[in-house]
Amino acid sequence: MEVVGALVGRQIKIIDAGLDLGGRRRGTGAGPIGMRIAGMSDNLASLGHQVTRGGAVDCVDFAVSSEGDQAAKHLDDIVAACSQLCDVVAETLEAGETPLVLGGDHSIACGTVAGVSKFAQSKNQSFGLLWFDAHGDMNTPTTSPTGNVHGMPLAAILGKAPEALAELGASRPMVDTAKTVLFGIRDLDDLERETIKATGCRAITMREIDVRGMSACIDEALELVTADSAGFHLSFDVDGCDPSIAPGVGTPVPGGTNLRESHLLMEEVAESQKLLSLEFTEVNPILDIANQTAELAVALAESAFGRRILD
Repeated sequence: MEVVGALVGRQIKIIDAGLDLGGRRRGTGAGPIGMRIAGMSDNLASLGHQVTRGGAVDCVDFAVSSEGDQAAKHLDDIVAACSQLCDVVAETLEAGETPLVLGGDHSIACGTVAGVSKFAQSKNQSFGLLWFDAHGDMNTPTTSPTGNVHGMPLAAILGKAPEALAELGASRPMVDTAKTVLFGIRDLDDLERETIKATGCRAITMREIDVRGMSACIDEALELVTADSAGFHLSFDVDGCDPSIAPGVGTPVPGGTNLRESHLLMEEVAESQKLLSLEFTEVNPILDIANQTAELAVALAESAFGRRILD
């Protein structure tokens, strides 16, 4: 295997964010452990990167967390964890390191993107957001059929709601909607569709990927998130992959990207040389088969950080 030359020697800080409050099914809190066991640190270090641990974000256990408002369950504890994550991510970028956040359910993205936004604003720069997911994550407390916050983070990031999450970043929205791309979506709630349309961000569905081809869709997505920006954040929900390669998720949806399509995305991310930060979410070892989904995340991280089949 060869490594993309410009990516050799990155300083990568791994940050554990085992939040387990945003979804209906427990287990994502153990996601960071699963990915560590699968060799995340050692495998990235073997590519020539300097990999350090950034500690773990404090996440209240589900058993003691107050559910609170049924329209946005466990919101106070989710906000507290995301606020801490925001600070850690901003400090990591300020130190010249690349944050690699291991989730946790997808509500952690509010903290990660808020941290990137604070760093970017301090440098008077803009950034893009590539959101890989089977779902839109664009519900709000008034549209969500479940009240589960892991279905709301992108709405908050783009300035909608919940209010306490939407206000975590340096601006509202945290990122320019014109530089935001949803990629691989295939399971949306009815009201959520209207929210996605109203934001004006680009949404590339699995049907479009089927019709146009993975490579063409990746090229467009990367062009949008890198245009006139310092780089982009990649929020990678493993349920965007097909359940045949990622069984350990709480909300599996058939028809996702296959193994090579998933790696192609990450290989193209590496070649763009514009990746500012990366997070993996919704790895659920309790629902997994022999840590297969965590191992997939590690392999995809290797591709994102420059591992190639042949130079």
